[in-house]
Formats: sequence, structure tokens, C-alpha cells
Amino acid sequence: MLEIGTKAPDFTLPDQNGNMHSLSEYRGKKVILYFYPKDNTAGCTKQACGFAERYPQFTEKGAVVLGVSKDRVASHKKFEEKYGLPFTLLADPELAAIQAYDVWQEKKNYGKTYMGVVRTTYLIDENGKIVKAFEKVKAADNPEQMLGELG
Repeated sequence: MLEIGTKAPDFTLPDQNGNMHSLSEYRGKKVILYFYPKDNTAGCTKQACGFAERYPQFTEKGAVVLGVSKDRVASHKKFEEKYGLPFTLLADPELAAIQAYDVWQEKKNYGKTYMGVVRTTYLIDENGKIVKAFEKVKAADNPEQMLGELG
């Protein structure tokens, strides 16, 4: 996990519509950058739908929500359409941002060890600095938690 107070690494990734996004283009806004393992899984769907339900409150507070996983653009598009997600989902199959934010880690499940995305959420301020970082977040609670962090 990256340290609070450090500059957030910039990246350029495609969204669910194939449009390119860079973190630097969001300067002047607070960014909730959340990394999740996989589209259309139970926890990831709860987390995404939680952000979607509260999306108007995030925008009122001047924040942008960006979800990142290693799923491809087509998978993100289906996920967005299925649940009516109003925010940007970024496809990172090459793990560029995922590794830059140190969320590609060893995981264990049912006695098996493998590499995967650890559910992590960063709050980045208007100047591109990391002000909060939460590792191994609870998917269902994370959207409300992040709304609280915005004050």
C-alpha cells in the first residue's frame, strides 16, 4: 500500500467505453480510486452498487469515483450496463496501475496461494496527493466509509 502524503502515481487506462483516462486529468477534484478483484462477483458488485447509490453525494462533495480491476473493457461495459453504474470503470489487464498502487499481492483462498488484487481504496486530494488509504476493505461498507472521509 502506498504511503499517505505521497504523490499518487499517474496512469492512463481505458474506461468501459474505451475512452482513455489519466489520473492527472482529475486535478482540482478529490478522487476515490478503488481497486477491486473482478466484475460481477458478489463483493465487487456490492461495492460498485454502493458507490452507485451514493454517487450524487460524492459529486456534491466534489469527488470523482474511479473503479479499477484487471478486467477488460468489454467486461466493464457489461458490468456497468447490468447495474447502471454512473461512474468510470478502468480496465487494467496489464496491471500498470494495479502494480503502481501496490495492490497486486499474494492471496490465500481455500488453502491455495495465488496473486490477485487486494481490495484497496485510496482517497486522493485535489493536488494529486494520497490523503487516505484503506487496505482489505469490506466491500459492502466501503462506499459509506469513503463518503464519511469526504466530510
